[in-house]
Amino acid sequence: VQLQASGGGLVQAGDSLRLSCAASGRTLSSYAVGWFRQAPGKQREFVAAIRGSGNSTLYTDSVKGRFTVSRDNVKNTVYLQMNALKPEDTAVYYCAVRPTAWLTAERGAYDYWGQGTLVTVSS
Repeated sequence: VQLQASGGGLVQAGDSLRLSCAASGRTLSSYAVGWFRQAPGKQREFVAAIRGSGNSTLYTDSVKGRFTVSRDNVKNTVYLQMNALKPEDTAVYYCAVRPTAWLTAERGAYDYWGQGTLVTVSS
């Protein structure tokens, strides 16, 4: 499966962005999809994940209440709506697929990765 992340950009603190993760080569409806991010000089960290059915989600504490993960299985696309952005949200954001329905924040559990999209939040 190939993943294409898009939607990143330069915004100011408090602004919103919506990231998209479009998949090709395989339908995502049975798989969990996760979003991760990597800031300069830091390890890649989990942000959010959604089950194939879309009826269950998982978030890291720092984005709860600000970020929302959703999916459109007809379009084979997963979204990350990011509101109230903070400078500490600045990172390259990656989407990844786990070939099972179960959610996890464990990076190693995801087999397929997109190329990443840069989000820069200025203060």
